[in-house]
Amino acid sequence: MSANSQKKKFYALNMFDVVDVEKYLAYFRRLPEVAPQYGGRMVAFGRFRDSVAGDLAPRQVLFVVEWESEEAFNSFRDDPDLADLHPLRDRGTASYVWQAFDGLDMSDPDNASLDDVLAVLKP
Repeated sequence: MSANSQKKKFYALNMFDVVDVEKYLAYFRRLPEVAPQYGGRMVAFGRFRDSVAGDLAPRQVLFVVEWESEEAFNSFRDDPDLADLHPLRDRGTASYVWQAFDGLDMSDPDNASLDDVLAVLKP
C-alpha cells in the first residue's frame, strides 16, 4: 500500500515525570472517555526502563496517542469544555515533553511499503 492510499495519522508523544500521582490519575481516568470523542486513541503507556541512545533527559513515563488528524488533536487540546482537564495533567507532571508527529499505522507491517517509509523520511 502506498503512502497516498493509506490514511496518514497524527501522533502525540508525551513524556513526563509524575510529581502528583492523584492529580495525574484524575486526568488519566477521564482520557478513555474523552479522547475518543475528539478522535484520539491511546496507543501506548509505559514506564522508563533505560537510556539506550540520544541526548534527551529521561522522563519517567511515555504516553502515545493516535489522533485522526491534527485538527482532532487541536480540538481536544483547545476545547474550552475541557478547561478543567488539562490543568490536572499540568499540575500532576513535570519536565513535560509533548511532541506531534505525522505517520502511518504500522500495526500491520504488510500495509506499509518502502514508498510509505520514504514519504516519512523526506523533508
